[in-house]
Amino acid sequence: MGNRTPLYEAHVAQGAKMVDFSGWDMPIHYGSQIEEHHRVRRAAGMFDVSHMCVVDLRGARTRDLLRFLMANDVAKIDGQPGKAIYSCMLNERGGVIDDLIIYHMDDLWYRVVVNAGTREKDIKWVRKHAPSFDVEVEVRSDLAMIAVQGPEARDKVHQVLGPRAADVSVLGRFCAAESGPLFVARTGYTGEDGYEIMLPEEQAEDYWHALLEAGVAPCGLGARDTLRLEAGMNLYGQDMNEETSPLISGLGWTIGWEPQDRRFIGREVLEAERSAGIAQQLVGLLLEEKGVLRAHQKVSVEGLGEGEITSGSFSPTLGKAIALARIPAGDATRCSVEIRGKQLAARIVKPPFVRNGKAVLIEVN
Repeated sequence: MGNRTPLYEAHVAQGAKMVDFSGWDMPIHYGSQIEEHHRVRRAAGMFDVSHMCVVDLRGARTRDLLRFLMANDVAKIDGQPGKAIYSCMLNERGGVIDDLIIYHMDDLWYRVVVNAGTREKDIKWVRKHAPSFDVEVEVRSDLAMIAVQGPEARDKVHQVLGPRAADVSVLGRFCAAESGPLFVARTGYTGEDGYEIMLPEEQAEDYWHALLEAGVAPCGLGARDTLRLEAGMNLYGQDMNEETSPLISGLGWTIGWEPQDRRFIGREVLEAERSAGIAQQLVGLLLEEKGVLRAHQKVSVEGLGEGEITSGSFSPTLGKAIALARIPAGDATRCSVEIRGKQLAARIVKPPFVRNGKAVLIEVN
């Protein structure tokens, strides 16, 4: 038996198929992964993401600690309480320890949300460096987390919150606010608008059922994966890891190069890689023939060489197989993927594949 979130019994009662995910018993779907995917794209769906780890950092030099630990620069959100920033946390080799979201709540308090599969090493890494900056590290194991996503998601959450909706209805994208016992962030991992709600674990089931009554569909991790892939969002452990840098993982835009005198872990390695020119690139693939794209399938690009799919799946929105793949750097618009001994043709495109529920297929050149 794995770890269980406060919503485990609710999932079982609703007929969810439970699977192991990073040591947690989590719902993969409630009957139809594709229907759940479409529900998020067209209306509103919710995900139990309580397996993710919330960490509060407090102290006068918390900003300095985060500017040292993160490739992106939290100074970009100075003076904006509630504003969030996405960043990779790197090792000394420039590899990605994790990708995470940081919320700047005030000058003494930053909230960080890390991935379930990396929580232990993330916490160990932060605690290793926190004493040098006199920062307190608090792991919020008392909190659950529900992500409500889709074009109708915000309205549904406001309906459930009632009068307290005024606390969050004014939030801009990538911003957060407290509303009573709730911490509500206008963030997500689906490419749709919505909220990620952090709340006391003992209240999670009540809010889950209230959202159900408001017409929000329960969705499993299967739909969450196809949604994030369509949105061109990386998955840690597949599209990047401790052996890959942000530069070859399509995340160069998250690196805060300026100011030049900011020292952060892994900076020297990234600067050298940038100066030499990256040897690989992360691209999107759209299969032009019938087949299924999966991680680790070989990709051949004429004139450039071979690469590998990092994430692949069937896209319910497009009705075709799509993937993220790491291939040699260079100009190309077509490639082939080896599937069961056959070479199938694919287009090379720039992620995302879907935006606002509609196809967005842009050639890389």
